[in-house]
Amino acid sequence: MSTFTIFLVLIVVVAFLLIVVIMVQNPKGGGLSSSFGGGGTQQLGGVKKTTDFLDKSTWTLATVLLVLILASNITITRGSESLDSKALDPEAQSTQPLPEALPSAPAATPAANDANTEEE
Repeated sequence: MSTFTIFLVLIVVVAFLLIVVIMVQNPKGGGLSSSFGGGGTQQLGGVKKTTDFLDKSTWTLATVLLVLILASNITITRGSESLDSKALDPEAQSTQPLPEALPSAPAATPAANDANTEEE
């Protein structure tokens, strides 16, 4: 398994986790954090702590995803050929013969109907 494949699998896993964490959140203060506890009773973890955890995990997963994407670019195997333009390298320019001049088109000939009109 190549290094790029490992990075690709990690990127997919982190992206999936990021989607799950974002979907659990509710932008209006609800979501998973509102399902814990209710109306002044004992709360499991507390609403504020759950919201903080989801917020921190979103930023952490987004940062990890960005780092993995940038790191995977380093591991991409490239061919042995340079991707630079050969037009800028005077040694790489090969002298190709210029295309020969196109032969001039023959003069327009009268249509074949002229021979047929003489027979009638």
